[in-house]
Amino acid sequence: MNDFLIIGGGVIGMMTAWQLAEVGHGVTLIEHGQCGREASWAGGGIVSPLYPWRYSAPISGLSRWSEGRYRDLAARLAEETGIDPEFRRKGLFYLDLDDAAEAMQWAQQQDKPLARVDDGFLYAREPHLVDGLEGALWMPTLGSIRNPRLGQALRARLASLPDVTLKEGCRVDRLVVEKGRIHGVDTADGRFSAGTVILCGGAWTGQLLETLGIGLPVRPVKGQMMVYRTPVVSGSRQLLDRVVLARGRYLIPRSDGRVLIGSTLEEAGFDKTTTASAQASLHDSAVSMLPALADCEVEHHWAGLRPGAPDGLPFIGELPHVRGLFVNAGHYRNGLVLAPAATRLLVDQLLGREPILDPAPFLPRSGPGVSNVGNDVAFSGEAFV
Repeated sequence: MNDFLIIGGGVIGMMTAWQLAEVGHGVTLIEHGQCGREASWAGGGIVSPLYPWRYSAPISGLSRWSEGRYRDLAARLAEETGIDPEFRRKGLFYLDLDDAAEAMQWAQQQDKPLARVDDGFLYAREPHLVDGLEGALWMPTLGSIRNPRLGQALRARLASLPDVTLKEGCRVDRLVVEKGRIHGVDTADGRFSAGTVILCGGAWTGQLLETLGIGLPVRPVKGQMMVYRTPVVSGSRQLLDRVVLARGRYLIPRSDGRVLIGSTLEEAGFDKTTTASAQASLHDSAVSMLPALADCEVEHHWAGLRPGAPDGLPFIGELPHVRGLFVNAGHYRNGLVLAPAATRLLVDQLLGREPILDPAPFLPRSGPGVSNVGNDVAFSGEAFV
């Protein structure tokens, strides 16, 4: 029996396993597909909430802690696995903001670099943006990471650790609670026992818990994105070098010249099919910011499921009435952004350490958010397929 069992192999689950293994604990991680291939793969990789001044203080605290650690995290993974997550810290331009004054006030309070820049500054750095822009807000410290490669690097790191067992393609059939305590799970590959079980199931977390008698309001919110293959435009210069955000849509450049456009927000249950209407809408948004994309190939169009939660606050901590059953889910659009802090905060709780931040705002509670469960409960079904 391992010390810890983690259900869900996204960035949250993998970072949790890594931290626990590095301090000497045995960890089994169970993933119904392949690690890092759900929301962790489908997002864009901006290492900040899109409009950080619109978020609550608890989210801002998690974000601030995480942002300062991605450069070293990416460098370490590249060195230890040979897979470079491509952390880029080249800043972000905000176009057409309705609440620029609130953004500037927030930046001053948070001591965060944010400046109003004129069109000369803007076009000197991004000359291919649409004509006629009078300026922007400029956040020079914003970073981005190539999230599919981050997932690959984390998976490779875990595979190299002797205290970690990865079980991919493994569906949880039965989650057993006896006398108010979790004891492990049954799967098609047999039973996995552990003194502590951690649910990092992303958009599937609420569905997993429903049949156990626990109502955790985490729901899937569909998002569609596309990536363009772009040419080198002059010498070695790329068509776009920095993240650009306008009217809720963003362009993210990659080091090889590709440019991502994202994303839609759709209440569609667990449906991950792409649609022609979303493709047209995304394309229109992309071209409205960077007209040259009209002549570029759309290389790929995909959809993923974000784990939505009330007020945008993730659930991080032990679930009431089931000893040893913990959750880290509901990060909505900010799973990658918050992952280093959210996983560290949970690991602090698991190991009885002084937490990096106040955990109280994120703890699951009985009542409107989390309902009571009985003493002897068995989860059975195909909630995690």
